[in-house]
Amino acid sequence: MENVKELISNWIPIKMIEKDNEVYFEWMYFADIPFAEPFFEETIVKCTGHNYNSKGFKLISTAENIIDWSKELDFVELKGLVFHVSRCGSTMLSQSLATSPENIMVSEAPIIDQILRSDAFNSEIKTPLLKSVLKFLGQKRFPEQKHLIIKLDAWSIFEASYLRSIFPKIPFALLYRNPAEVLRSHQKMVGMHMVPNLIPSSVFGITSKEIEELSFQQYQALVLEKYFQGFLDFYEKDENIIMLNYNDGMKNVIERFIAFITIDFSENELNKMLERLKKHSKNESTVFIGDSYKDDILSVNLIQLNALHQKLNANFIEDLAG
Repeated sequence: MENVKELISNWIPIKMIEKDNEVYFEWMYFADIPFAEPFFEETIVKCTGHNYNSKGFKLISTAENIIDWSKELDFVELKGLVFHVSRCGSTMLSQSLATSPENIMVSEAPIIDQILRSDAFNSEIKTPLLKSVLKFLGQKRFPEQKHLIIKLDAWSIFEASYLRSIFPKIPFALLYRNPAEVLRSHQKMVGMHMVPNLIPSSVFGITSKEIEELSFQQYQALVLEKYFQGFLDFYEKDENIIMLNYNDGMKNVIERFIAFITIDFSENELNKMLERLKKHSKNESTVFIGDSYKDDILSVNLIQLNALHQKLNANFIEDLAG
């Protein structure tokens, strides 16, 4: 196919569609809109008004198209994957990193999760497909762009071993937080993964029987336990990994992450990243004055969570010492 490079410039696959035993991918034209919003889906919303995206038809392709077309792309190097337990500063980290024009900061792109959890492909297709999608997400659309950083969904920790198998040299970061603070945040405004069966409970290794026996709040604690245990299990078997603790301060989180992925930012860029910390992670126009839910009462048993949290802290301290 001639001129593929020109035809696919600024086009990115955004959604996987399974229909009639076939798998297709929907594309969107991103024009000159950067990934500056707190979440990838918010950037998609900003792009919907473009003439290419507001027509009555959608650009659709196969997985094989994505793999073939990605070979023609100019894309930047993947520098790191961020795993997190939710409500732990991951959005603040991604928003701070997004202030640098050198970074392509992709925050929880649904298409990555769809591919990771899909049973529609064998490994011979799934792996090159995922790599190709990341190439499109890391498409060099601006001359100053140099680095691709991906923040995954919280439940992607259960795919960490698979991701390591296809990205053996990429730094992985595990960002966590005091469990009571995480749960208070979800108690105030619950995330979809903390509602039973919005995401299949099998993703977390939780049985239907356990769901029936648990209160709504205790289910959330169990999901968080699974995340913590997933972090601990992966930390034990992986070497190119760093623990990041929200409770150590977001300034330290940012500085340690940057040092870990070995990117040499200018002093001006670093200052912009740290300046972003003064604003709310999900609303840059609002000054961050602290969590409104910090004194809310939790009606859950935290014994197991606190024990896992202590183990995470021990690994974090080990990282600091190293």
